[in-house]
Amino acid sequence: MNVSIVIPNYNGKHLLEKNFSYVLKALKNLNNNIIEIIIVDDGSTDDSVSFLNSQFKNEIKLIKHTKNRGFSSAVNIGVRATSGDIILLLNSDVTPTHSFLENLDKYFSDSKVFAVSLHEKGYGAAKGSFKNGFIEIGSKKESKKQEYSFYVSGGSGLFRKSIWQELGGMDEKLLSPFYWEDIDLCFRAAKRGYINLWDPESEVVHIHESTISTLPQKYANRIRERNQLLMLWKNIHSKSLMTKHINGLLRRIIKSPGYLLIILMALSKIGLVLKARQKEIKECVVSDEAVFQKYA
Repeated sequence: MNVSIVIPNYNGKHLLEKNFSYVLKALKNLNNNIIEIIIVDDGSTDDSVSFLNSQFKNEIKLIKHTKNRGFSSAVNIGVRATSGDIILLLNSDVTPTHSFLENLDKYFSDSKVFAVSLHEKGYGAAKGSFKNGFIEIGSKKESKKQEYSFYVSGGSGLFRKSIWQELGGMDEKLLSPFYWEDIDLCFRAAKRGYINLWDPESEVVHIHESTISTLPQKYANRIRERNQLLMLWKNIHSKSLMTKHINGLLRRIIKSPGYLLIILMALSKIGLVLKARQKEIKECVVSDEAVFQKYA
C-alpha cells in the first residue's frame, strides 16, 4: 500500500525549517512506501509559501488557501488531492524517524483497520471513557505492543483512504477551526465496526500545539469545550449516557455558571448537530457502551 503525506500549515515556516528535512529523509527511504507529500497552506501570513517554493518546489505538491479556513478544511482538501491508499496526517511540528513507516503494512492488511496512531515519544495509545456525563480522553503508558487506540491523532496518524471517504472525512462544518475533529472521526469509525490502533515502533517526536499555542488561550479553551459538546451531541445515542450527560451539564452550570456561554456557543450549531446525529444513528452498528469498553 502506498502512503500520501498531508501536512497542514499555518504560519509555520519556523517549524518547517526545523522538521521538514526529516520528512524528506523518510520519503527517500523506499521501505516507507511514501509516494507524495502534499502541503496545504491555510492562509499563512508569514513566509511559509515563499520558503516552500524556494526550497522544496520539486519535492512537494503545494495547495494554497487565500484565507484561513481551519484545520479540518485544510486536511480534507489535502486528502482529496492524494493518490495513495493510506493517508498520513503529519503536523509541521512533528519530527519523524528515517524508518518510521516500514512496518505499518501489516496493520492495513486487515480491512477492518481504519487508522493507526504513530508512537509519539512520551505517549502511549489513546484511551476514552464516559465519566460524569462527558467524554474524557487520555493517554495510556507507553508499551512495546500494539494496542487499541480510542482515537488516532490528526497530527501524527495513518488513515485508510477508502474508509475516510466513506465517513466523509473530518467534520469541518461542525468542528472548525480546531479540536475534537480526529476524535469525532475515529469514534464514528469505531461505531461502524472499524478498528483504531496504536503502533509502538513508528516513533516520532511531536511538540504539541505549536500553532494553537500562539492563539489567545481563552479563545482556544472555549473552542475546545464547545467542540467537546458538539462531538458528544452528535455521536452519543445511548439514552442512558445522554441522561448522564444532561445531569453532568446541570452540575457544571451550578458549579461554574460561566459554562453557560460554552453551551450557548454549541447551541448556535444545533441544526448542524441534529442533522449529523440522524445520519450517525442510521449508519452506526456498534453501541456507545461497547466502544468505550473496547477503548478504555
